[in-house]
Amino acid sequence: MLNKSTSDSLAQAFVQCFLDEVTMPYSTAHKAESRERILKSAIELFSRQGFEKVSIGQIMKLAKMTHGAFYAHFASKEALYHESVRKTLEGSRAARLVKGPLSVKHLTDLVANYWNLQELERKRKPGPETVLFNEIGNENAEIRTLFEASYLRMRKMLETRLIALGRLKKLPIEPDREVIAEKSRAILASLVGAVAIAKSLPDEKERQQILKAAQRQILQMLGVGESELERMLRAAGQNSG
Repeated sequence: MLNKSTSDSLAQAFVQCFLDEVTMPYSTAHKAESRERILKSAIELFSRQGFEKVSIGQIMKLAKMTHGAFYAHFASKEALYHESVRKTLEGSRAARLVKGPLSVKHLTDLVANYWNLQELERKRKPGPETVLFNEIGNENAEIRTLFEASYLRMRKMLETRLIALGRLKKLPIEPDREVIAEKSRAILASLVGAVAIAKSLPDEKERQQILKAAQRQILQMLGVGESELERMLRAAGQNSG
């Protein structure tokens, strides 16, 4: 038989082994969950107020965490902002350009449904345009560099899709890189600008008019016929209601 000392040691080792098995995965999961809470809070605040007006303290308060816990997840506010933009870009409608089917319908449906007024009202799932628009004119060199990189990434995604559709004769545009680049700039300016302006206006009717005007302009740039354009705009209006 085992003596009491040996028995106690084995029991303690067994308990410790069990605790390690239970708590180690939990710690990893808990850290990931905490990081996600910080990131979600940061995206919400950055999209509403911009980088300069948001403090680490505000972010952590919204995440319901202590200020000191921040540095266990991010090295600085700049690092958090960089990750916020990356995450919103990955989950944005713009990112769907490179994931969906290679068709004009996919592209035009994406544009027609880009604006969801219910999302704007409820401030759900802010896209990269809502995070980045606040940083236009920001003098922070790191933020300006990130702004430029994010814009170029979105433009590149759009250009790649337009060039492919042009070569397949699915769009009435020549697959010329300069022409495509110009169209991409115009489309992005309309997408980002229309949402940003609409978010800032209290007049609901004017907001609707701005969004519809931008939708129409972009779909016309893509060569959508008038009857098809009207159908898409009606469908988009129903989806946002």
